Amino acid sequence: MTGAAVWTIVGAVGAGTLVMKAAGPMLLGGRVLPPRAMSVISLLAPAVLAALIVTQTLGGDHRFVLDARLAGVAAAAVALRFRAPLLVVVVLAAVVTAVVRALG
Repeated sequence: MTGAAVWTIVGAVGAGTLVMKAAGPMLLGGRVLPPRAMSVISLLAPAVLAALIVTQTLGGDHRFVLDARLAGVAAAAVALRFRAPLLVVVVLAAVVTAVVRALG
């Protein structure tokens, strides 16, 4: 694929993203969404975040990969369960991941 073709695709994807982001406010204007729609929309962000975490933690080249990342995510989940501050959760996950990688 040539450089021009790549930049054309990047531009088209960027333009499509702008159109999709602008579609909601333009179509809805100042109207309020029904409560049912708002409840579904409020669940989208956590679902997308969970999907990204799972695919980045377990994803490989068309197969599951169990490595140090999984230990870090597990440590973060335990820390969150015990209501640790977010900074502690992130540092703990990074330290556990680094230790597992160093040992393995």
